[in-house]
Amino acid sequence: MVDWRALPSLTALRAFAATADLRSFSQAARALNVTHAAVAQQVRALEDHFGRSLVQREGRGVSLTVEGERLAAALGEGFSVIQRGVEALRSGEADQPVRVTLTASFAAQWLMPRLRDFWEQYPDIGLSLHPDNKVVDLHRERMDLGIRYGNGDWPGLAVTYLASARLVVAGAPSLLASGQTLTLAEMQGMEWILARNWPEQDNFLRTLGLDPESLSATEFPGEELAIAAARQGLGLVVESMALIEADVAEGRLSVVHESPEKLPAYFVITLPGPQRAAARAFLRWLQAQA
Repeated sequence: MVDWRALPSLTALRAFAATADLRSFSQAARALNVTHAAVAQQVRALEDHFGRSLVQREGRGVSLTVEGERLAAALGEGFSVIQRGVEALRSGEADQPVRVTLTASFAAQWLMPRLRDFWEQYPDIGLSLHPDNKVVDLHRERMDLGIRYGNGDWPGLAVTYLASARLVVAGAPSLLASGQTLTLAEMQGMEWILARNWPEQDNFLRTLGLDPESLSATEFPGEELAIAAARQGLGLVVESMALIEADVAEGRLSVVHESPEKLPAYFVITLPGPQRAAARAFLRWLQAQA
């Protein structure tokens, strides 16, 4: 429970947060529609409350002290949660689709084959998928959640483990002898299907002792196209096991080498604070599927 009596004036916190965000008393005053003097007075009152400096004047602007930076980070998260709650009420977001940012390959290979189950369980919840290989800002792009590939270290976000993304080398059965386990030399001499501009793939190959530059390879602009080519027996492919598990289970691809590492993995990320009921339902479903 919040101890309201221990908190400084909300007006003072708001003035300091705006000043920290804009690095200027004058710009903060314009943003808050008050005078320069009012903002400066509120920030000084906050400094008196804590008994320490929070800002330092620098020419026509201000910079933050170490203590000011810590307070600004906490207030930024808190006011962002408040803003999302206010915007949700204003725009009626309770009835809006759950907005999800994720990579195109994860959407095509992992999520889409499972979505029928979600719609059968939650026919009244809409989904708006936004495939993009770039990392997007959840708050700025108004996303309910994201699915990211990595080590799970994203400060300022709530992170939930979803699925292993351990990398494997796989090929179509037509490319391999039954139950064949390939040696390093055999893999070196085979055709490969590689995704363009994917550092994780290249690093994985190097850990195996294979130089991506020396392999006889055809490059594709994305993982989903590389997987499609590998299914046709055009070469070996490096891919996350999570994205080809259906292909392996149904015999379209066979794994010839896999990494024992648990990371990187796929994680669900959300902004701190309460989530809409629809977003919570989708997150629970994702975890059950994984």
